[in-house]
Amino acid sequence: MRRLVLAAAAATAAALTLSACGTTEPAADKTEKKTAERISLTDGTGKKVELDGPAKKVVGTEWDVIEHLVSLGVDPAGVADVKGYTAWDKAAPLKNAPKDIGTRGEPSMDTVAALAPDLIVATTDLPPAAVTQLQKIAPVLNLKAADAKDPLGTMTKNLDLIAKATGTTAKADELKKNFDAKLASGKQALEKAGYKDAKFAFADGYAEGNQVSIRPYTSGSLIGAVNDRLGLKNPWKVKGDPSYGLGTTDVEGLTKLDKDAEFAYIANDTDKSSNVFTGALADNGVWKSLPFVKGNKVHRLPDGVWMFGGTLSMESYVDSLVAALKK
Repeated sequence: MRRLVLAAAAATAAALTLSACGTTEPAADKTEKKTAERISLTDGTGKKVELDGPAKKVVGTEWDVIEHLVSLGVDPAGVADVKGYTAWDKAAPLKNAPKDIGTRGEPSMDTVAALAPDLIVATTDLPPAAVTQLQKIAPVLNLKAADAKDPLGTMTKNLDLIAKATGTTAKADELKKNFDAKLASGKQALEKAGYKDAKFAFADGYAEGNQVSIRPYTSGSLIGAVNDRLGLKNPWKVKGDPSYGLGTTDVEGLTKLDKDAEFAYIANDTDKSSNVFTGALADNGVWKSLPFVKGNKVHRLPDGVWMFGGTLSMESYVDSLVAALKK
């Protein structure tokens, strides 16, 4: 009898041991799964950014960042200058109603904090002091704003970083593939229309009082790099800045462009000062004497193509350019 009792006790102890082992295994699996979901990134400043998993609630401080998010299928919780983005970037319209967090250069820290984001995506255009404040709210992925040495590479690298942070890398690959296809088809269409190696100058302009400033987009700009890939020649003689590849000149500087050059620009009807070419320069003698003006080779491309955007904006640019030059 005693032997039976001891045997029963031993069996019970063994069962409890097995049961205890069984309860610890799922916990270990859960820990391993959580570790596997962690995301480690190196941002545009070389800083390590650690996330517990793909970010779902994201705030963006710059319009190209917002475009990347929207094109990846991520609806941003907070957007800098919603009204401005809506007017200037129609290639990737907002699908939700994000909170306006203030201006691109000065986001409201209180507004961002109230959103309790998983991730804040900024660019190096934002003052370092503002980035430091944002880092107290949530992890900040600070992207390199631009690089005239490789504008297209910088754009796609930023897209890839945001995709990795949000778990949307497959979508990023699709966007890049579509973009390359658009460049190829655009180049083919322009060659067919007789614009192979054509000289093509892109610029924008602004008026402050009676002073008109023209901003040439050199080959170091994003638009300039796209034009190069389309087989067009950039006739600007001015030097662009090291980040955005943008130059500075005035209406007199336009006389230095080749006589057979085409000229194009993008303005926005919500910002009247952005269209100096039909405004402040309309009656300017120098402007009216330019060969491309006299030859009807000035092209205003459609509003809503953000010149510093992502793949969707650049695809929209290609479409609008091909349409303008084929007329």
